[in-house]
Amino acid sequence: MLEIFYSVDAWVALLTLTFLEIVLGIDNIVFISIAANKLPEEQRKKATNLGLIFAMVQRIVLLMAVSFLVGLKNPFYYIKTSWFSTAISWQGLILFFGGLFLLYKSTSEIREKVENPEHDEDVIKSKNLSTLSRAIVQIMIIDFIFSIDSILTAVGMTNGITKDPNDALVLMVIAVVVSIIVMMVFANGIRNFINRNPSVEILALSFLILIGFMLVAESGHLTHTEFFGQQIGAIPKGYLYFAIAFSLLVEFLNMRMQRNKKGKKHTE
Repeated sequence: MLEIFYSVDAWVALLTLTFLEIVLGIDNIVFISIAANKLPEEQRKKATNLGLIFAMVQRIVLLMAVSFLVGLKNPFYYIKTSWFSTAISWQGLILFFGGLFLLYKSTSEIREKVENPEHDEDVIKSKNLSTLSRAIVQIMIIDFIFSIDSILTAVGMTNGITKDPNDALVLMVIAVVVSIIVMMVFANGIRNFINRNPSVEILALSFLILIGFMLVAESGHLTHTEFFGQQIGAIPKGYLYFAIAFSLLVEFLNMRMQRNKKGKKHTE
């Protein structure tokens, strides 16, 4: 199982996935903080830490369940017509509908962030969370909702990297555990960074569109889907890594430029 760590693709996938898990987990931190702030001051830190621990446990359990379904590669139903054919498997269904979910969730999240960024926070603030148990239940519900796109992102980043699905599961679990630990230790710093640079979160959500499209295409490739005699090909992971790295470089240069402009204004 340790052989996977000799693969460059595995390390690139692990680092990229950990970064995405941290950035996409910012909203989770914000909502947990809002829920915790409704409690007495002595219970807030406990609620926040418990919320993040529950988030980690939920994601690992769901990762195992989804990884099991993705490992079911044998077709159980065939469709063949004059212009369309496919061999439906549980793996294909999970990847296909997971990809569609990411496409829908990422585009709707981007629209909401641009048009009404305070909507979800207002919903949480309106709830009655006067006791620790109520806050924990609400936090677990929030964690579950945020876990879905996190898990699908992990599957999209690691699927096909190795022939052994257990190796991919190890990478996903490591990324989730590391991201949760980083968020627990540096929650305030990460939140402040995102508040100063909101375009980073929009960029991460845009990456989900790429991953969602890749999952849909990969489901077609793995189920040997054909349209008018043309089989759907696989999208190399390298294209995805390059797109993410290039976008982050552009965003980094943009942040540097904005800081330099502000610095010049202060000196003037």
